[in-house]
Amino acid sequence: MDDQQLQRYGRHILLNEIGIEGQQRLLDARALIIGMGGLGSPVALYLAASGVGQLTLCDHDTVDFSNLQRQIIHRTSSVGQPKVVSAQAALRDLNPEVECIALPVRADETQLRDLVAQTDVVVDCSDNFATRYAVNRVCLAQRKPLVSGAAIQFDGQVSVFDFRREDAPCYNCLFPEDSQAAEMRCATTGVFAPLVGIIGSLQAAETLKLLMGMERGLSGRLLTVNALDMNIMRSTLSKDSACRACGGSL
Repeated sequence: MDDQQLQRYGRHILLNEIGIEGQQRLLDARALIIGMGGLGSPVALYLAASGVGQLTLCDHDTVDFSNLQRQIIHRTSSVGQPKVVSAQAALRDLNPEVECIALPVRADETQLRDLVAQTDVVVDCSDNFATRYAVNRVCLAQRKPLVSGAAIQFDGQVSVFDFRREDAPCYNCLFPEDSQAAEMRCATTGVFAPLVGIIGSLQAAETLKLLMGMERGLSGRLLTVNALDMNIMRSTLSKDSACRACGGSL
């Protein structure tokens, strides 16, 4: 690290749990962020600010005026632009040292295989079950850690599926694909703006810890947050022996 990097990341380096070695791991790391909306915004901002060497942003959508209430990486002047292009500009302004790759696509499972193969950790900030299940399958197949988040109305959740561990449960263990769970969208049910910031920030924290090799965190756990009464709960997840994705085998 040069003198400017030592100054930029000095508050990380001062932490005994991070130091020079941990910060260098971040500089050498690669992260894939799926979705550049309410969750992806704080995730991308904190990962870039922290010096993660390469960020790949994947989102097919464009910035809409209604997004600005909670998707804090975008600006009014960005309305109509692809979200990944808007985010890329903001991240370059924040930290030009970070390589930021913008992919304005809705990645299918084949594309996800290629993208996941080239990254160290995947952060799922998508807003639909189909994408979450596809990301889960690909990360599971390639043994790449997955940080998953979701937020709707006043309720949010974060979980980490570290598929480098043989005993790790998967997203399908938590929400089986054939369960016909109701899918709610912000456009029709609403979402409390700071909630996505809380959940996205937690995702960023878990991602940074994974990249630096920290053991403590939400691996194999589910953290739920209700922002209306500020009730926070953490529960332990386990493999489902009947899971159709991971098979529940140890």
